Amino acid sequence: MTPSAVLVQLLNGLASASSLFFVAAGLSLIFGVTRIINFAHGSFYMLGLYLAYSLVDRFSAHIGFWPALLLAGPMLGLLGALVEALLLRRVYHAPELLQLLATFALVLVIKDATLWCWGAEDLLGPRAPGLGGAIDLLGRRFPAYDLLLIALGPVLLGLLTLLLRRTRWGTLVRAATQDREMAGALGVNQAWLFTSVFALGTMLAGLGGALQLPREPASLSLDLSSVGDAFVVVVVGGLGSVPGAFLAALLISEVKALCVALGTLHGFGLALPVSKLTLVAEFLVMAVVLVARPWGLMGKAPSSSRHRALEAPLQPSGPGLRASAVVVFLLLASLPWLSAGAPYVTVLAVDLLVAALFAASLHFIMGPAGLHSFGHAAYFGLGAYGAALLVLKAGWPMEAALVAAPLAAALGAMLLGWFAVRLSGVYLAMLTLAFAQIVWGITFQWDGFTGGSNGLTGVWPAAWLADKQVYFLLTLSAAAGGAWGLRRVLFSPFGYAMRAGRDSALRCEAIGINVLRVQWLAFVIAGGVAGIAGGLFAFSKGSISPDVMGVGRSVDALVMVLLGGVQTLSGPLVGAVVFTWLQDTVARSTDYWRALLGGVILLLVLAFPMGMVGFLRDAVWQLRGRPGGGAR
Repeated sequence: MTPSAVLVQLLNGLASASSLFFVAAGLSLIFGVTRIINFAHGSFYMLGLYLAYSLVDRFSAHIGFWPALLLAGPMLGLLGALVEALLLRRVYHAPELLQLLATFALVLVIKDATLWCWGAEDLLGPRAPGLGGAIDLLGRRFPAYDLLLIALGPVLLGLLTLLLRRTRWGTLVRAATQDREMAGALGVNQAWLFTSVFALGTMLAGLGGALQLPREPASLSLDLSSVGDAFVVVVVGGLGSVPGAFLAALLISEVKALCVALGTLHGFGLALPVSKLTLVAEFLVMAVVLVARPWGLMGKAPSSSRHRALEAPLQPSGPGLRASAVVVFLLLASLPWLSAGAPYVTVLAVDLLVAALFAASLHFIMGPAGLHSFGHAAYFGLGAYGAALLVLKAGWPMEAALVAAPLAAALGAMLLGWFAVRLSGVYLAMLTLAFAQIVWGITFQWDGFTGGSNGLTGVWPAAWLADKQVYFLLTLSAAAGGAWGLRRVLFSPFGYAMRAGRDSALRCEAIGINVLRVQWLAFVIAGGVAGIAGGLFAFSKGSISPDVMGVGRSVDALVMVLLGGVQTLSGPLVGAVVFTWLQDTVARSTDYWRALLGGVILLLVLAFPMGMVGFLRDAVWQLRGRPGGGAR
C-alpha cells in the first residue's frame, strides 16, 4: 500500500461522499419536515440518471451537454411535487408505517414504469465534455470528472445552509422540523410547505442521479441500493440535519475507501480481507454510531409523535372466533386431497404458510411490543442457514436440524436484540437493518462455509416428508403451532408486561417491570419463530441463498403485516397470504407485475388505512352498534 494509492482512494471516497450527499440531503429534508420514511427516494435518483441519459442523447447537440444534464433535476422536482400532492398528501395523517407502505408501493410502480420506458438493459452515457480524461497524482491517474464531484458536495452544503438560515422559507422548514404541528397552529401553510420540501428533496435526488451519468450506467437496481445508502447517511448524521448528512457521507465514504486501499492485511499467520468489508462498511459504521450515540452524530432526541397509533387493545378470542379458527385449520388440512389434481396448489400453500408464520413473528414485536424492525429477515435467514448447515456440514438428520433452526435464530436475536431495544423509533428500525445487513454480508462472502453468493444446495427433507402433501401437513402444523404459541404468550403475564412497556415505559419502570429485559426477550421469541419459518422454507425449496436475509425479504414482511393490520393478531396472517398470493399470481400474468402489485397495495392503503382485517373488524363493530373493539 503506497501513499499514492491511499491518496487516490481517499479522493475516490470524497467523490462518492459528494454523490451520496445529494441523495441524503434531499431525504433528510423530506423526513425532517414530513416525517415520511420515503422508500421511493432512491427511485427518483434512478429516474434522474435515466432521464439525464435521454435528455443528453436528444438535446445536447442543441443546448449543450450540461444544460441537458442539469435539466433532469427540475423535472424530477416537478414529478415529486405531483406525487406529494396527488398521493402522499392523502396519507399524512395515517400512521407512519402505513406511509412507508405507500412509498414502497411507489417504488414498485416507478421501477416498472422505468422498465417500460427504457428497457431492461443498462444504459451508459457519454463522458462529460472537457472532463473525460484523468490527471496525474503521484504517478497515478485520477478521473478529472471526480474532482468536479468533490467540489460540488461542499457547494451544495453551503447553498442549503444559506437557504435554510437566510430565507423565510428556510425558517419555516426549520420550524416544521422541530415541531410541525405547532408550526401549523401558528398559521404556516403546511400543504404548500410539504409540497415545496418534497419537490426540493426529489430534485436533489434526481440531480444526484443525473450527475452520475458520466460515471456509471443507468440500472434498474439503483433505486433500492441508493436509498439504502441514503438512509444510512441520514440516520448516522441525525434525522433532519443537513450538516449531519454531509458529515456522515464523508465518514462512510472514506471508511469504504480505506477498506479498498488496505486490501488484505497479513499478520500472525492470518489473512484479513479488509476490502470485502465494503459491502457492509456503512452498516458497521451505523451500528457503531447508533450504539454510542443513539440520535446520530448531529441529531437530537426525537419528540413524542402525535400520530395516531397503530396499536389497539388486545382481547381474548370468543367462542365464535375459536370455532372459525378450527374450521379453517381443518379445511387447510384437507387441501392436499382437495387439490390432488393440481400439485402446484400444495407448493404455493407451503409458501403461504411460511410467509404467514414469518409475518406473525414480526408482528409480535411490531404491534404488541411497539418495536419496529427493518431487519427481521436476518432471523429467518439464520434459521434457514442453521438448518441447512447442520444437515450438510454436521450430518444431522433433517428432523433434528429443523428443531435446531429456531435455536440458531433465537441466539442471533439474543445478540442483536440486546443492542436494538436500547433505541426507539426510526433509529431502532435502522439499527436492526444494519445488523441484518452485516449478517447478510458475512453470509454472502463466506464462500467456504455458507457457499457465498451461490448459497447451499441439496437441503432436502427426510424420506417420509419427500411427498409435498406430507410436507404441507408438517408446515401447517408448525405454522399453526407457532401462531398459537405467540398468541398464548401475548395473553400471559409476560405479554401484558410487554404491552404495558409499549404504552408507558416510565410507569412500568415505576412498578418494577424491567422494560428493556421484557423487550429483549420479545426479540428472542420473535426471532425463534422466524427461524422456524426459515427452516421450513429451506427444506421446502431444497436450497438456500443469501437473498433469504436481504432487505427485500424484510420489507416483504413489513408489507404483509401492514396490509393485514397491526392492530389485530389475525391481520399479519391474512396480509401474508394476500401479499404472497398476489405476488405469485401477478408475477405469472405480466412482465410488469411490480407496477400492478404496487397499484394494488396503494389502493389497499388508501381504502383500508387500518389494514384489511382492521377494516373488517371495525365494520363488524359498527354493524353491532358499538364504537370499536380490541384486536383479535
